[in-house]
This record gives sequence, C-alpha cells and structure tokens, in this order.
Amino acid sequence: MSEWAVMARRVCNFCGILALAAVVACGVLPFSAQAQAQTQAPAQPQAAPRYASLKASEVNMRKGPGTDYPVAWVFRRAGLPVKITREFEAWREVVDAEGTTGWVIRTLLSARRTAQVLPWEVKEGQPRRQEPLTEGRRAGSRPVALVEAGVIADVHECDGSWCNVSVGDFRGYIAQEKLWGVDKGERVE
Repeated sequence: MSEWAVMARRVCNFCGILALAAVVACGVLPFSAQAQAQTQAPAQPQAAPRYASLKASEVNMRKGPGTDYPVAWVFRRAGLPVKITREFEAWREVVDAEGTTGWVIRTLLSARRTAQVLPWEVKEGQPRRQEPLTEGRRAGSRPVALVEAGVIADVHECDGSWCNVSVGDFRGYIAQEKLWGVDKGERVE
C-alpha cells in the first residue's frame, strides 16, 4: 500500500471517529445505544430529609463530615432506620429514633426502607410492649404475630395510615403511627 493510501485510511478513520463523537455530542444515538445508555444512567439521589437504613452491623457516627472528626457513636445494628437531614460530599448527617445526630459515610447507608416499632416505648429494665402485626389494614384485624417495641421491620408499602411490613418470616400490617422510619401520612410504594 502506498504512503498516500495509508494516510488516506488514517484520515478516514479519524473522520469516522469525529463523526461518531458529533453524533454522541448532539444526543443522537441509535435506539439500542440510547436504551443501553438509559439503563446504565445512575439514579438521581433524593433530596434530604429522607429515610435510609444502615448497611453494616457496625457503623461509626462522627461529629462532622469526615474521618478527621472524632467518632461520637457506634451503631451496632444493621438495618436500623435513620433519617438523612443534610449532605456534604460523601457524608450524610443522620438522626436516629432516639434523636442522636451525627455524620455517616454514604457507603454505609442503604435506600432500603426499614422502620422501628415503637422505639419510644423501650425502657431499660422494663418488659417491652408488644404490638400486633395484623392480616388487614384496620384495628381489630386478626394478628399474624406480636412484635416487641424496638424491633426493626422491613417496610414494603404504606398508604398514609397503615404499613405493610415484614419481621422475620411474618408479614402483615401495622399502624403507621407506631413506626419510626416513615413520616406521618407518608406513602411508600
């Protein structure tokens, strides 16, 4: 192949790359490429305040947003619901059911919705109150199980008054006002 033919091929390859770059820059992609790009796009984060849960069974809560800040508290309960109140870079300011506030690295938080059953009823040295998990969304429905105050439930959906939750192998309904991890009147789908 002549030197001119090699140069012509390089120019054509370069032009092809430029044409592809122009098509991508204009937002015009073949349908299959558009579909692939849409499925790989990261989900937009929700604004604070919002609820999350702890991913690990040991999570350091710090006095500020960074590892230079001292550890104020160590959570030792995976799945514990927390409310994110502020964000700073990779750090989230959270508050727990007892009102403890501090900063947690976002990689230790999950979007999985959980809630604590009657955490305000947990008193040191006293028997824990039990709350029925019921078949239906109304007071007086047949109980499926009794859950103790402080237990963590996985939240599947809430209609603003009742939440469908699971605790271990049991699934049923509990009044939303008896949970910490969902706001009053909040709908969860």
